[in-house]
Amino acid sequence: MLTSLPPPVLIPGPLAAEEAGVAPATIRKWVQLGHLKAVGKAGRAQLFRLEDVFAAERLARRRPRTA
Repeated sequence: MLTSLPPPVLIPGPLAAEEAGVAPATIRKWVQLGHLKAVGKAGRAQLFRLEDVFAAERLARRRPRTA
């Protein structure tokens, strides 16, 4: 018997920023750079999968900053 997975948790950008401990502008920058992709919209707000937000945050932490 197959068990179905729960649906992914979708959150708007400002909440994604709060969960990742970054500014909302950082979420927008991750989208711009291709590190994070919106999976839907609620009105004008982009929605992100929580696991994608954490993956983008891990990627950003791993990358060395350039001046």
